[in-house]
Amino acid sequence: MVDLSDDELLAELGVSVEAKKVSGRTPREERIIAGFEDILKFREEHGSTPQHGEERDIFERLYAVRLDRLRALPDARELLAPLDKFGLLGEPSVPAGADFDALDDEALLAELGIAAEAPDDITVLRHVTSREERRAAEEIANRTPCLDFAKFKPLFESAQNDIETGARQTREFELKSEIRTGSWFIVGGQKAYVAEMGEMFSNAQGRTDARLRVVFENGTESNMLMRSLQRALHKDEAGRRITDPSAGPLFGNEAEGDDLKSGTIYVLRSKSDHPDVAAHRDLIHKIGVTGGSVDARISQAAKDATYLLADVEVVATYKLFNINRSRLEKIFHRLFGAVQLDLTIHDRFGQPVKPREWFLVPLQVIDEAVEKIKDGSIVGFAYDPATASLTPSNRR
Repeated sequence: MVDLSDDELLAELGVSVEAKKVSGRTPREERIIAGFEDILKFREEHGSTPQHGEERDIFERLYAVRLDRLRALPDARELLAPLDKFGLLGEPSVPAGADFDALDDEALLAELGIAAEAPDDITVLRHVTSREERRAAEEIANRTPCLDFAKFKPLFESAQNDIETGARQTREFELKSEIRTGSWFIVGGQKAYVAEMGEMFSNAQGRTDARLRVVFENGTESNMLMRSLQRALHKDEAGRRITDPSAGPLFGNEAEGDDLKSGTIYVLRSKSDHPDVAAHRDLIHKIGVTGGSVDARISQAAKDATYLLADVEVVATYKLFNINRSRLEKIFHRLFGAVQLDLTIHDRFGQPVKPREWFLVPLQVIDEAVEKIKDGSIVGFAYDPATASLTPSNRR
């Protein structure tokens, strides 16, 4: 038997053997190529070059810093040129002279003010907090006693009362322009009042900022930056802005000045032959609000369980100006909730429906309620079913 080498045996079997390629690259160069491939992948997936910015994803920020360093290194640009199908390297955008060996993710993260938990893989970030975020948290936390809180306390009580009565509402915080002197927020579970706002200036990142005096409902205050309050509100899932109280006439026959026409309050009487409705037809009224035509709203009443599956007649209408319609509906429901019609009917598909907005209340009382909403005195009244009248309440 003829002894054959491994290569000869493979050749007999028709298997060719490729010589193992030797890279010839240093570990440093391999690391640079791998890092650039991450940037190329980002460009392919997002269609754009990674950018700097606190609002950007942390990995995009990391890639942006890495790309700046690669652009600043002539030998890195020469090494990566064959791979640069998107022309990302271009001209240096940062001063040359960066350390080739310092081009690792931990160094980049440190430059961004971000801590990675060792010894885990750098792609698994834990407790990621930027310097700006830490500063915002510290400014919120580092409060001092408000020595003149006595003059702010009535403002907090008034704001709370406005929220309870619907004059103010809480909304999701969106824009930094909402932060101004006299504005209200909820942050960290506390109502916060912007008592003072200094002159605008440009911070180190070229963004506008201002120093604030923010007073909190627990009697403390903070001399924080506007950007810090903005970040705290965005980070706080329960953070909210508190709207200004509604101003201007609620109702009128004509719009005046800057008043905005919002719609119409309508009062309906049902023509239903349901025994409970027929027995109290003159007392049962539906109070609704619409931003469109009342006639169009009720045109299909006979097919709509909301309208008791019957035609209706319009017994009163009131024009709305400069008011939030949903808030107005809540006022009526609070006022007449105790006499809401308790009736269940079945719709055209046999499903049980409990219509809302129908109340056992005389038309003249609804008229009186509208007048008191006009002058703002409605918060001091409640409906008394026993006397079928509006009576002063204990609300303050």
